[in-house]
Amino acid sequence: MKIGTKVKMVNCYEANVNPDKVWVTRSEPWELCHGESVVLLKGKSGGFSTTCLEEVKGDVE
Repeated sequence: MKIGTKVKMVNCYEANVNPDKVWVTRSEPWELCHGESVVLLKGKSGGFSTTCLEEVKGDVE
């Protein structure tokens, strides 16, 4: 996942709160000490698990 990738949240609480929101990554993924991979999203603070993100294909705003 590269910087600028468009993603949607899936299979988590936040996906239910923001079902149609498309996010844009603002960092490349990095691994936390317990092995979870996270990425920064524009408009959201803190890292977000890459297992709960699905890349959006095409020209979506």
